[in-house]
Amino acid sequence: MKVGAVILAAGAGSRFGGGKLLAEVGGRPIVRHVIDAAVAAGLDPIVVVVPPDETLASVDLAPGRAIENPTPQEGLSSSVRLGLRQLDADATDPVDAALILLGDQPRVRPAVIGALIEAADRSPRTPFVVARYGGDGAPNPVLARRSIWRLADELVGDRGFGPVLATHGELVRTVRVDGSNPDIDTADDLRRLVEAERPPGDVS
Repeated sequence: MKVGAVILAAGAGSRFGGGKLLAEVGGRPIVRHVIDAAVAAGLDPIVVVVPPDETLASVDLAPGRAIENPTPQEGLSSSVRLGLRQLDADATDPVDAALILLGDQPRVRPAVIGALIEAADRSPRTPFVVARYGGDGAPNPVLARRSIWRLADELVGDRGFGPVLATHGELVRTVRVDGSNPDIDTADDLRRLVEAERPPGDVS
């Protein structure tokens, strides 16, 4: 099964105060962690949807291909559409599915991505496969088969495929995984993540 990645990284990060995806966790920008997870999981090609300004110009996105979303104010749905179109254009061979990742989830794990792909292989007629974390109930990332990409043209707002997943459970297979996959929406979110991962006794 050939699976590519669409990483959604065009948001303004206004709740963070701007520059959210440039903030570092463990010495690497948040969005770089997501790219590295996609690479480690063997996703190819990788498309990174970025804002129309130079916000992410200083970040090495390789081997991801950056595609600019000229209207990020239209919400996540616009980035999903652009990303899927570019993924289709970039693939040397047609991809069977897209793994849609949020650029502000630096703790997404390659093993979870692999589990979604394995579940998709076992459920070839199920259009969506979604992770569900035991720690926080987070529903990302999402695997979307090519057969369902046409629905992206009908999406609006800032929830991507969320409304489809919520109202059409018959289209979705859920993979339950341990741990959590937190969004970094605010500076406090980042602080909590760093503090939670600080070794015992480290007061730096």
